[in-house]
Amino acid sequence: MRRKGTILLYIVLAVMMLTGCHGRKAGEDFVMPDSFDESKHIEITFWAKNDTNKSQTQIYQDAINGFEKLYPNVHVNIRLYTDYGKIYNDVITNISTGTTPNVCITYPDHIATYITGNNTVVPLDEILDDPEYGLGGSEVKFDSPSKDEIVPKFLEECKIGDSYYAVPYMRSSEACYINKTYVEKLGYEVPDVLTWDFVYEVSKAALEKDDDGNFIVNGQKVMIPFIYKSTDNMMIQMIKQAGGEYSDDNGNILLFNDKTKELLFTISDIVKDGGFSTFKISGYPANFLNAGQCIFAIDSTAGATWMGSDAPLADIDEDAFVEFETAVRPVPQFDTQDPKMISQGPSICIFNKPDSQEVLASWLFAEYLLTNEIQTAYAMTEGYIPVTTKAQETSTYIDYLSKEGMDNKMYYSVKIQASKLILDNVNNTFVTPVFNGSTSLRDAAGALVENVTKSTRRGETIDQAYMDKLYSDIISLYRLDSLGETSVRQEFGKMPVASKLLIAGLCLVWGALISGFTHVMMKKSRDEK
Repeated sequence: MRRKGTILLYIVLAVMMLTGCHGRKAGEDFVMPDSFDESKHIEITFWAKNDTNKSQTQIYQDAINGFEKLYPNVHVNIRLYTDYGKIYNDVITNISTGTTPNVCITYPDHIATYITGNNTVVPLDEILDDPEYGLGGSEVKFDSPSKDEIVPKFLEECKIGDSYYAVPYMRSSEACYINKTYVEKLGYEVPDVLTWDFVYEVSKAALEKDDDGNFIVNGQKVMIPFIYKSTDNMMIQMIKQAGGEYSDDNGNILLFNDKTKELLFTISDIVKDGGFSTFKISGYPANFLNAGQCIFAIDSTAGATWMGSDAPLADIDEDAFVEFETAVRPVPQFDTQDPKMISQGPSICIFNKPDSQEVLASWLFAEYLLTNEIQTAYAMTEGYIPVTTKAQETSTYIDYLSKEGMDNKMYYSVKIQASKLILDNVNNTFVTPVFNGSTSLRDAAGALVENVTKSTRRGETIDQAYMDKLYSDIISLYRLDSLGETSVRQEFGKMPVASKLLIAGLCLVWGALISGFTHVMMKKSRDEK
């Protein structure tokens, strides 16, 4: 009897270890419930970003109000951020304390890091296709889009490894906002598709000064012809266009090569003449553009309402504005016949929780954000486009696009041109491979441009030795030398130490159980004989 008691104790300890280390709380696989329990009070948290745009904040609140009317048992608490990086950092911090939000506006690069935890983010494959509560499901209380009505390219961007870990929320890209008036004053015409050489040539021409030290093109003491907001995107797009390597689907870091150096040397040359700077070094491109102190300002299409003489959300004093005609074009290209531009914009992920009803409520709210009303309303706030063909084809959205320039608020021409730019170039967009560490690699790509620009402005020598040291410094700073090959579903040999110890511990426990049970059965057999 004492032996049986010992075996029972082993079993109890094993169950405790399994439930403590591998139970629902630690991230057991989410299992779709048979139905949604509308009698149960559920609170979920929603972390989102807005660019100090009050219209976006109101749309989020309207979405919450509309959803809570349909599901009165669910209460949604929203937390707004002004930066995706802050959302990322807070999620990482909260993973360790088990206090992640339920629903989060984020990027696949970030999710790739989140999912290295123990089932932290819910894979959506089963949920998307669920006939009752999935996309277009029969039990959903609102007009949900079907899976086929999400733009396939955008949905594929939410796949990490073999599973979908998010659904797209909005899509944007980058645009070059151009002071067309100054370009023509310098004797050039703005082409339909810009080249890097064209931008460099016009930028150099804009640096000519008069005898008083004023720039001839604007009559001011300040002129930075070309300013880029996100230098990580700049480097990534230039590499893609030039046929260089950045990373691959296995998580191999390929950025630090001779083609990248070649691009950086070219950037240094234009900086040396004073023709180029960055947001981190000089300031927001729109502010310089609107003051007549910049000719080519590259920023997200989601920032279109800050760009141009009539920009409704401009940040400069009214008397600092300069009147000019704004042209909106895709980012500069190396090959105008094969344009390549980055696809970006927020997606929505769902975090795993012990209560499957809470997870289902979270999914239903995320699904609600894909309805036509939310999609069209949010897209109209900036140069975004809806991620569903269902919303894109509504009379409301088509009418919105047709009223370009009717006013400088809802129908602000630059904003609508930016939206049309994406719609016309969906097939020319691309995304970079997503893996644990891809966020660091993206930051490193931008740091290369920033460092070369700073060093050139300081008068440092930019040569092969400089580049070699820069590569070494950036690799070390962003710990890229520790990444190597990475996969989402890691093999045991690539697992974190904690995961290895957990598995080893479980193996020891089960080994002890089997050994003890075998011993008891053998003894019992001998006694019976």
